[in-house]
Order: sequence, then structure tokens, then C-alpha cells
Amino acid sequence: MSLTSLDVTGFYALLRREVLRFVRRPRNTFVPPFITNVLYFSVFGVILGERIDQIAGVPYILFILPGLIVLGAVSNAFENASFSIFHGRWNRYIEEALTSPLSYTSMVGAYVLSSATRGILVGVLVALIGVFFTSVGVAQPFYLVAFMLVITLLFAGLGVIGGLWADDFDDLTMMNQFILRPLVFFGGVFYSLNEIPEAFRQASLLNPMIYMVNGVRYGFLGVTEVDPNLSLGVLSALTFVVVAVNVALFRRGYGLTD
Repeated sequence: MSLTSLDVTGFYALLRREVLRFVRRPRNTFVPPFITNVLYFSVFGVILGERIDQIAGVPYILFILPGLIVLGAVSNAFENASFSIFHGRWNRYIEEALTSPLSYTSMVGAYVLSSATRGILVGVLVALIGVFFTSVGVAQPFYLVAFMLVITLLFAGLGVIGGLWADDFDDLTMMNQFILRPLVFFGGVFYSLNEIPEAFRQASLLNPMIYMVNGVRYGFLGVTEVDPNLSLGVLSALTFVVVAVNVALFRRGYGLTD
């Protein structure tokens, strides 16, 4: 058996294990975002939507849909990668992968791809929930798919870094609740950039979530407040850099060895 076939087999085995890890626990993987997003759509979409009416020429409940999809997708991609890496370190079963003939690139690829898969599945779940509250169409399918792939891969890669850095489970909670979610909520999920004062608008443009939310919104609605091509290019480059950092950290053994 050649080294290449060993690498492919090992990559598939690790990827399969990581995917089955969250698929076999639907109560932890899919039920919480289902309940959370039903509440979001009920409170923000239905109740507030009746008062706000339209933003950027579309019903408010439809306007917030892409942002809620981004929130669910990136949160779950980040959480899955960070928890998987940290839990593997904590219980020392990550050493099985480290001592295998699997390359560092394949290891990182399996963790990142499996976590991105979870993010995309949750994003699809949120979209399906949205169908029960409003009519949902896809105006730009290429951009929708491209942005969903890029943002979930990006946050899966960031989750790998978080899982290597964390010293305990509180660190994982802190990153998700106090760093990730505030960025999303101030990333144009519930409001339009054109509806806020100019100073706050300029400050908001420093938040990378603005470009992710607007990219997915452009995919669904054909409406955006930033250039989707520039956003996609920058986010793709950032994803490549983050995954390259993941491979470099694995190669150095950062967080993996005492």
C-alpha cells in the first residue's frame, strides 16, 4: 500500500469519525439551534417584523434570515472544531491520530471539513425553519454556496486554533459566548447599515461578520450593502491563511504535546 493511499484512507477514517461524533448526538447538535431559531423567528421576525415592516425593500423577517443562518453555521463550525480538538487533548485520544501515518495536512483537513459540515447542516436547518415563517428564495445560488463554504471552513479553522489554545472548558465557552456571538449580533444580522449613524456604520465595517452576513444575504435576496466579490475574495484568502496556520501548529505540536 502506497503512502498516498494510506493518507487518503486515514483522512477518510478521521473525517468519518468526526462526522459521526455529532450526527449520533442530534439532541446536542440539532435540537438546540432548532429551538433557538424558532424563538428568533417568532420574536424578531414575527412580532418585531409587524412593526418594522421592510428593510432594504424586503420584509424584515426575510431580511434577518441570512444573518440567523450565518449565526448558526459559524457558531456550530467553531464549536465543533474547538470542542473536538480540546476533548481529544483532554482525554488523550488525539494521540491516535498524531501517531498514525496521516499527514498534518490531512489531520487538519479532516477536523476542519467535518466541522464545516456541521455548520452547513445547521445552516440548512435554520433555512428550513425560515420556510415555515416566510417564503424563501435563492437569488444568487453561486454566491450563497460559495459564502457558506468559505465562512464555515474559516470558523472551523478558527475553532481548531481555539481548541489548541484552550486550557479548560471555560475557555471554550468564553470564546463562543463573549467573542463570536457579539461579533455576529453587531454584524448586521438584525439591522441595515444604512439605518445607523455614519460613525457607527464606519465602525461596523471593521467587523468581518458584516461581510459574511451580507454575502449570504446577497445569495438569498440579491441585496447587499458591501461588494460581494471583494468580500468573497478576502474571506477566501483569510480561510487559506487560517488553515495554513492550523497545519503549522499541528506540525509544531502546539497544544498537542506537554
